[in-house]
Amino acid sequence: MAKKVAEIDAELRKLLASDKLVLGTDETVKLLRQGKLQKVFFASNCSQSTKADLAQYCKLGEVECVELAKNNEEIGMICKKPFAISVVGVTA
Repeated sequence: MAKKVAEIDAELRKLLASDKLVLGTDETVKLLRQGKLQKVFFASNCSQSTKADLAQYCKLGEVECVELAKNNEEIGMICKKPFAISVVGVTA
């Protein structure tokens, strides 16, 4: 499991460097509706209603939805932002 967590952290850092990450729930949902995302990550402490909405949109758009083992503050630190991030989308 530790290896998988390290792989996801590395993947997020790589995607951040290539400007393929979309940060935030509103922007992620907007792009999911437009079919412009290929993967969605959300924090372990993301609200249940947000998780349900994301899962529904991901299912409709056939987009991979991944719940991370990290909380929103740790995701913010990985993305080098001074604030918590609950949802991260990966553009196609």
